[in-house]
Amino acid sequence: MGMAQLGNRLYTGESSFDFVGRRRLWFLIAAVLVLVSGLLLWKPGLTFGIEFEGGSEFRVSGSSDQDTAREAVEEVLPGSVPTVTTVGTDGVRIQTETVTPAQLDEIRAELVERLEVPADDVTSSSIGPSWGADVTDKALTGLVVFFIIVSIVMALYFRTWTMALASLVALVHDLVITAGVYALVGFEVTPASVIGFLTILGYSLYDTVVVFDKVRENTVAAFATRERTFAQAANLAVNQTIVRSVNTTVVALLPVAAILFIGDLLLGAGTLRDISLALFVGMLVGAYSSIFVATPLLVVLRSREAGVKALDADVREGRTPQPQPALGAGGAQ
Repeated sequence: MGMAQLGNRLYTGESSFDFVGRRRLWFLIAAVLVLVSGLLLWKPGLTFGIEFEGGSEFRVSGSSDQDTAREAVEEVLPGSVPTVTTVGTDGVRIQTETVTPAQLDEIRAELVERLEVPADDVTSSSIGPSWGADVTDKALTGLVVFFIIVSIVMALYFRTWTMALASLVALVHDLVITAGVYALVGFEVTPASVIGFLTILGYSLYDTVVVFDKVRENTVAAFATRERTFAQAANLAVNQTIVRSVNTTVVALLPVAAILFIGDLLLGAGTLRDISLALFVGMLVGAYSSIFVATPLLVVLRSREAGVKALDADVREGRTPQPQPALGAGGAQ
């Protein structure tokens, strides 16, 4: 059976996966992933770049000798523990605590001498701790503002707080797991990473809105016809949109995977690697949450409403709305 044929059968309800009915399983999986990610964020924790913590950075072109680069820094800063990574195939990056301008020049000279590269191939930069703290505050402010705006927009668009809450829970789920993967692989959190986090939150939200639009359409019809329970109508909506969600996610992940491969294996540490990892993990987790977390959670939240309880009771007992007689010549009398 082809993807198009499967999509047609799911859309018409001829075939169906019980996403909502198995919500306890999906919630358990989500809880485990979030718990593991939380533990990873605690230990080993996130590795923040110098943009957030402050420090000095040296980049050397034409040599990838990490040991010699580390020895050059330790010669000027005895007892320091510099972070040394390879950049591309013939470059190296060294990060240390913030040093004085004189020490900056000494380390550059030592790198030139020990790595035997031209002076123009060694660049350096320093960021003070106060500037790093300011960047951190702005990044956190951006995330908080994003969640506030999302809450307001979702509540106004769907005219219900339950969809806004379910969307926010899914977004937090995506953010925590993506950050946990960052902690696991040891990638640095840079401003590019924060941009990636905000991007995947927008992608996840878009995917959730598409599913919720179909949920709203199906549940409105269910309240009118009394042929499906609220959970059945919501489950049908997920089945009707799942093929689209999978196709969209796969198409989006392919170029991001290529960027991640190039940024990590070919170019080494850099902006491409930082942002592509967040996008790759976030898109994957976002597609999962829109199907397996957001909609089942919405059903749980709405199941306590009196209208939903009445609908479910009517469907179970086979009650359908009585057709209203048309007003004709006799009805006008």
